[in-house]
Parts: sequence; structure tokens; C-alpha cells
Amino acid sequence: MKPEYPIRLQVYMAKSGCGSRRFCETLITSGRVTVNMKTVTELGTKVGEDDVVMVDHQLIEVSDRTYYYALHKPRGYVCTNYDPNEKLYARDLINIPDKNLLFHIGRLDKESSGLILFTNDGDVAQKIMHPSHQIEKEYLVSCTSEVRREDLEQALKGIFIDIKQPYKIKKFEVLSKKWVRIILTEGKNREIRKIFSYFGYDIKQLVRMRIGCIELGNLEPAQYRSVSSSEIDALLKGETEIVKKQKGWSY
Repeated sequence: MKPEYPIRLQVYMAKSGCGSRRFCETLITSGRVTVNMKTVTELGTKVGEDDVVMVDHQLIEVSDRTYYYALHKPRGYVCTNYDPNEKLYARDLINIPDKNLLFHIGRLDKESSGLILFTNDGDVAQKIMHPSHQIEKEYLVSCTSEVRREDLEQALKGIFIDIKQPYKIKKFEVLSKKWVRIILTEGKNREIRKIFSYFGYDIKQLVRMRIGCIELGNLEPAQYRSVSSSEIDALLKGETEIVKKQKGWSY
């Protein structure tokens, strides 16, 4: 569905696959966006259907189609769409003609693996990432040493590391001496790794298994699948019935 013009520049950019509206705003204010060959830094700028919009000197256009994909990101791949120091990009694993329109929702660092969502829908990406939605992210974590339950219980209450707001897990389940299942609802950068490092653990494996109601399932590393609009709707509505049926969680 085509937008009704004129529309705000950051909305146009989000619908062109540049990222969430908030991220698009940072691109504008940092002087990386031009409209009809003129640099624009005002967030209130509106564009028409025939305007030429470029980001970092690359032409962008609104797509008539919306994409949602779930990818099993292998270790060693980065989620950013460009980094001169990297060669393996997670987005390149999604083999579709409009691959260049896709961007990742949320974070999954280079050494972690598991579920990552890609889309060209900036509005949906913003809703999924916004803290008010409290969307659960489930991880399996393996450490090189035995994990103490009391440390995880402390992490439930929150710990202060390098910011004013505490790092906090929502739930945990001890699976074995060195394996635990962790649920977060926030998206701080490298949150699990910082929490475990705070308690002196070295993480051996970190795998994201679920985002809301969307699960990694049977996807093998580097495999991906299309995510339906109904799945996205359920995700935004917080439908995570599978979690409610699980036992053994600590709160």
C-alpha cells in the first residue's frame, strides 16, 4: 500500500527500509540525508512522491511490499548492514531480490547465534523494540563454569553496571550446572553478556530461541523463513501462550 503524500521524511525513510523511525531521525540530524540533492537536518521536513531522497549518497525508494523474515543467525555474522571491518553480514543470508531493503530488528551480537528478525517495515520495527511493549526474548546460555542460582536471583532484582538504569532479567530456568534459560524484556546492548561478566562467568554459547511468540524452531544456522502478518500481529499483541505453559521459571 502506497503512502499518501506529502509525508514526513523519517516516515518515507522507514518505509524505504532504512530502519525504525527513531533510527531514521538520527540519520537526518547527523546530516546523512539529502532531498533533491540538498542536505536536510530538520525532522519536520516533508517529501512528495517525486522528490529524490538519498542516504549516504544512495537513492532510496518506498517499497510497495512489506517483508518480514526470521533468520537463524550463525556465530561470526554481524547484523549491521555495513561495517568496513566485517565481511559476514547476516542480511546477506536472506536471498531475495529486495534484500537491500531489509534491516534487522533489535540486536544480536557477532558471537551470539539464534533468532533475528528482518523487515523493511520501520513502524513495526519501532513497536517491537519499544520498551513499553515488554516483548520477551528467550535465550539459552552456556557458561564455562557452574552457574550459581543466587547470582541469577540477584539479576532478577537488577544490577547496576555502567548506566543509571539497572540490568535485569525477567525469568530464568536452570537446565544443568552450566546451562540456563534466560528471558529478557529489555534490549540493552550486550545485556546478557554484561550481566554474566559482572558475576565472573565466561559465556561459551548464547543462542536466542524466541522473540515473543516467534520461535527459532527447526531453522538450522543460516536458514530463514518468511514471517506472516498474523504472526507479527500476535507478536505485537503479546501472545506468548507457549511461555505460560512452561514450568520451572523463577520470577
